[in-house]
Amino acid sequence: MVKVNGESFEMDGRSVAFMLDSLKYDRTRVAVEINEEIVPRSTYENTILKNGDTVEVVSFVGGG
Repeated sequence: MVKVNGESFEMDGRSVAFMLDSLKYDRTRVAVEINEEIVPRSTYENTILKNGDTVEVVSFVGGG
């Protein structure tokens, strides 16, 4: 199990890109942190989640 923003999901063995797509995040408008380390956007396809990982996904929101 992987914890994403406080909720548990069966995402271990999957890429960050797969997780974002599955959870309907726009990859161009988020920042991802795994176990308190920021994941560069260029590595989303190759970064594989492991059982017990804690993931934070922060969405950018426009305002004015």
